Amino acid sequence: MSFRDYIPYYKRNLKVAGPIVLSQVGVALTQLVDTFMVSRLGTVELAAVSFASSVSLLGFIFVNGLLMGATPIVGQIYASNEVGSKEEKRRRIGQILQNQMLLAVVSSVLMLGVLFAVRYFLGYMGQDVEVVECAILYFIVLSVSILPNTLFMAGKQFLEGIGNTSVAMIITIIANLVNVLFNYFLIFGKCGFPEMGVLGAGVATLISRIVMPFMLFAVMYWHKEWWAYCQEFKLKLFSWLEVKGILVVGFPIAAHILMEMSAFALSGIMMGWLGAAALASHQIASQMSNLLFMVVLGISAATTIRVSHQYGAKDYNAMRMAANASIHLCLCANFVMGALLIFFRENIAMLFSSDPEVIRLGSQVLIMAGIFQLSDGMQAVGAGILRGLKDVKITMYVAFLAYLVINLPLGYVMAFVVGLGAPGVWIGFIGGLSVAAILFRIRYLRDFKMIMGN
Repeated sequence: MSFRDYIPYYKRNLKVAGPIVLSQVGVALTQLVDTFMVSRLGTVELAAVSFASSVSLLGFIFVNGLLMGATPIVGQIYASNEVGSKEEKRRRIGQILQNQMLLAVVSSVLMLGVLFAVRYFLGYMGQDVEVVECAILYFIVLSVSILPNTLFMAGKQFLEGIGNTSVAMIITIIANLVNVLFNYFLIFGKCGFPEMGVLGAGVATLISRIVMPFMLFAVMYWHKEWWAYCQEFKLKLFSWLEVKGILVVGFPIAAHILMEMSAFALSGIMMGWLGAAALASHQIASQMSNLLFMVVLGISAATTIRVSHQYGAKDYNAMRMAANASIHLCLCANFVMGALLIFFRENIAMLFSSDPEVIRLGSQVLIMAGIFQLSDGMQAVGAGILRGLKDVKITMYVAFLAYLVINLPLGYVMAFVVGLGAPGVWIGFIGGLSVAAILFRIRYLRDFKMIMGN
């Protein structure tokens, strides 16, 4: 296929991916803004936010991953010509949405209980005492925000399944502005608000996340076609089988993402063994990488939507072309973003801290973060293709191998045995993500061959 043949697919993928990218960037900016504004308070406070965020993120990621199972299911039904009448298709999608909401409520409440229990163990994770003391209240407030966050994610995944990605983008941008405003008020005690420091950043995040589901369901209410799916809700349609159907796809996705983020979280804990400055430098690199990863995550989510729609419509050539187009877009985007991280590494570090040691270590870690962008992007898009095909169990097994068997041990050896320190932890990411990228590619090429019969 020539470049000209792919141009329509680049355009369609970008049309779907654009709003998702902006939405995901907005999510990342919420945490990045917390990090940036808290960094004005000092190194201990920055390390506390890094520590609390790393631990709480695991719970958020797992629950959100469970809900991601609905997107390819809804997408294939929405695009299929074999489901039946328009009314029957609406009833089926409405039933999935109803049980998706049930799953969102139950899973977030259970995870909140887990996070509340985890807070008693924060002091046993090898961190400096002052870092743990500063982090506890921030961690508790951040944990509470899982409830509204999960409801928003449930609605967001549904809308993405039917092909709408712009509503979540707009709401996320508005919520991020709310977060910035209340960060200013509550961290520094401006405009008559109390000066709460690190805790104020957590409260601002909670407020912004409460706003999000209210806005989403208000938009759905005013959109007649979308509200029609909600009007299909009936008590008798609550079904364990439907929830199980979502979990069959969603649990491997959640497990995959959880293991990937566990590698980041546990690496953050290892960084704490090297001291507060190393942990602060890890937070800077993690937040910048997370922000850039949102571009790839948007492309990956768009790939899931595009592949699931073409697969549901049985247009298998378009399915493969859409997948290849996402790979091309990802390679271009990640090459540029990785180069920017490396070239501007010192400037980026100085934005977050005036501590010379944090700037020195942050600059070193950002080089590693820039290098691993290509592998990270390829594994994310590969996983997105497999999710669109609902071939998700393999992603869980690959994640275990890549992130827990390779990533963490390699990072530990390079940091503490070889003696590379903070950059060595990030070498582990490069190794683990490269393995995941290769194995995902082997798998989806095999799937395409089986589906297309050649």
